[in-house]
Amino acid sequence: MGTYNLPRNVKGEGRILFIFTGKSFIYAIAGGGIGLIFYLIFAAMGLNMVGVIITVLFAAIGFAIGTFKMPEISGLAFTKKVGGENLDDIIKRAIKFKTKGRKIYIYKEGKNNAK
Repeated sequence: MGTYNLPRNVKGEGRILFIFTGKSFIYAIAGGGIGLIFYLIFAAMGLNMVGVIITVLFAAIGFAIGTFKMPEISGLAFTKKVGGENLDDIIKRAIKFKTKGRKIYIYKEGKNNAK
């Protein structure tokens, strides 16, 4: 008798707590860490609830950056160029663009274009 592979749905097996992927979990923890700084500042002033809300807000922003993709909106030229890419990749590219003196280097593969 031969062995046969049975197809199965493995989409959700790489997720943590059903909604977090590895990357989105790391970004949510990083956002929560930044929010924790604000929590400590507001807790020192006796505004614990405001600190908790800000911490949760920063964690949600981190989750969104790690999870969502940029939608392609036909009315905006910017989204036509980056539509469908992950938000964290777009942010990383923008930071590199700003730090490199607003220069982008493009490398073409193939034949040498020099004359």
